[in-house]
Order: sequence, then C-alpha cells, then structure tokens
Amino acid sequence: MDLSNLKPAEGSIKNEKKRLGRGQGSGKGGTSTRGNKGAKSRSGYSRKRGFEGGQMPIQRTSPKFGFKNINRIEYKAVNIKDIQRLAEEQNLSSIDPDILYEYGMIPKNCLVKILGVGTLTKKVEVKAHAFSATAQKAIESLEGTVIKL
Repeated sequence: MDLSNLKPAEGSIKNEKKRLGRGQGSGKGGTSTRGNKGAKSRSGYSRKRGFEGGQMPIQRTSPKFGFKNINRIEYKAVNIKDIQRLAEEQNLSSIDPDILYEYGMIPKNCLVKILGVGTLTKKVEVKAHAFSATAQKAIESLEGTVIKL
C-alpha cells in the first residue's frame, strides 16, 4: 500500500446532491436550510452592491467633486529635449510615433504631443498628433518640419 492508491472507505462519501425543499421526510424541507423569514430566505434575493444593512453606505457619505470628461483626448507628452537626445544618439533626421515606440519613449498606439521643454540644435522632421506652440516654433526655427498626423 502506498499514497498513490489511497481511497476513502466505501460508503463514506456521498455524491448525490442535497434535495432541498422536497418535503419533511428529506430532512431539508420547510425552510430549505435558509433560516426563517426575511428577504434572504425568499427566492430571487440578491443584495445590492455596496449595501450595508440599511446603514448609509460609504460611497454616499464620502464627498464627491469634479467630473470626468468623456470627450477628453489624452496625449503622451514628449519634450523637445528628448527628441534632441534621440536624434543625436541614433543619428535620426525624421522622428515619428513608431520610432518613439521603438526606443521605449511611448507605449504602443497612443497619441503623441510634442512639448517645448528643452532646446533643439538639430534640424529634424517631426511627425506627431499635436504640438505645443513653443515646440512648433523651436522645430521650425531650425528649418525642421512639423507634420500633424
């Protein structure tokens, strides 16, 4: 005898399902193991999410303010200094979201906005979904091109 062939004693485990509410003879008749009275004993009962037994729920007592604008367009910000560094290190003359993703500066499939923090010393062609006024001015002052996608 070993651990791989141990089994419970014959008749010690019952596989049949409890037959609730099938008369007093079953031992599970009457209240069908639900206790006496109240909403929980009735069929179709489901407690509301956040229900605290009649006490004022926490989500109603905590203060709320502001709102979420469902029409907001969220951009991933990339600064001019990052473009300058990338253009110098990789010797690039054109930068677009695919290149920024390739070098780990933005996540895949996100909108990109170029911001004007830092200085630019190299002429580059930049493709992005949006540009700040200072970034656009900085790129165009070096005769670079700004292409909005």
